[in-house]
Amino acid sequence: MLPPKALFETLSNQASRLFSGETSLPHNELESQLKMLLQSAFSKLDLVSREEFDSQMVVLARTRARLEALEAKVAELEDRLAGDTAEPPL
Repeated sequence: MLPPKALFETLSNQASRLFSGETSLPHNELESQLKMLLQSAFSKLDLVSREEFDSQMVVLARTRARLEALEAKVAELEDRLAGDTAEPPL
């Protein structure tokens, strides 16, 4: 994977070549080539889609809620255990 600076320089150079007077491509062809160029550049980065990000946020929120519930339960059990050991046996 290229470092971000090198990736954007390469992307910029290729885009400049596309938009220079060297090509006589119609607007639609130019747009599709630029789109392919950007998709190629983004695929080399470590990016996630918005859908994946949102689903992971839901998973994280659910996990956080379960962790808080378990922490409360452990605290309750510790309190009960401490209460049992504080009383002298009969």
